[in-house]
Amino acid sequence: MTVALIFQLIVLIFSIMIHEIAHGAMALRLGDDTAQRLGRLTLNPLKHIDPVGSIILPAILLLFQSPFLIGWAKPVPYDPSRLRDPRTGAALIALAGPASNIVIAIFFGLLLRLAILPEAAATLVALIVYLNLLLAIFNLIPIPPLDGSKLFFYFLPQDYRLQATLETYGPFLLLVFILWGFNWLFPIIQFLFQLIVGSTVF
Repeated sequence: MTVALIFQLIVLIFSIMIHEIAHGAMALRLGDDTAQRLGRLTLNPLKHIDPVGSIILPAILLLFQSPFLIGWAKPVPYDPSRLRDPRTGAALIALAGPASNIVIAIFFGLLLRLAILPEAAATLVALIVYLNLLLAIFNLIPIPPLDGSKLFFYFLPQDYRLQATLETYGPFLLLVFILWGFNWLFPIIQFLFQLIVGSTVF
């Protein structure tokens, strides 16, 4: 595995970790300290890494030169009953994860725009932007268990049977999307990347 591939894996792990911390931080802001009590509001990777989703799956995708890189960390738990407004709170907590990745992408995108970096360093920084946009857009897909499904349920009428059905078949639908629909995300990611960075490095 080359240095570039190892760098991608490290970026993915830390970006996913920050994504999960953002969920917990938003829950805490809204009145639920479950994540804090469980020690999940920390930058210690050992508290967040899921062996399969954070290491094995991304490594396999890299080794087989997959056109996309995805993964997950251990979900940060929250207790809806402790939220001041459970329905709105669930949507805000879900949104916090992808929003954190977009903030990271914008920060490093501005760094590329404003700083004079060597070509190799610029490529690595651009990779941070791209991977975080990929994580954000992927997680906003409205298929359970992704964050986008929580936002989708928020804007739907409260039909618990529909929600339960979608949550039951969500993993299957997500697998179908990954296999046959994932390429639809790349034009969106590329557009946002160019908007933030000002060029099409990838």
